[in-house]
Amino acid sequence: MRDGGLRWQLVVETGGDGLRQERLTRELRDALQETDGLIVGFADADEPVAPGHKGTGVGDIALWAATAGAVARPVARILITAITEWCARDRHRKVEVTFNGHSAAITGRPDPAQQRVISDFLDKVAAGEPDTPEGSGE
Repeated sequence: MRDGGLRWQLVVETGGDGLRQERLTRELRDALQETDGLIVGFADADEPVAPGHKGTGVGDIALWAATAGAVARPVARILITAITEWCARDRHRKVEVTFNGHSAAITGRPDPAQQRVISDFLDKVAAGEPDTPEGSGE
């Protein structure tokens, strides 16, 4: 991001139910806006949901979340925890989180295999962070 933060792409997966996806995405946005260190908004329809995609697609709605500072690792854990807690409210909730070409699916009740995938995802995110010194404004 231009302000020195790091941008994440969040897509609530609903199996093609556009109305449910919009409702849940708005609910997720409201929940994440209460989290310190995060800035959340709706992704532009022209921006790709994931690498290799041309846009969000017909009926798809996505969010972006950005960290407020240059250090992403602690905020990444906070973001994943907040999404997991939001997903746990209903057992059918699932959010695809993408950052810097890496993605992981988050659910409310992750099994040990999914927890390893999320841990690997966070390690890749930490390794792929830009080398921007704190306060440089790049």
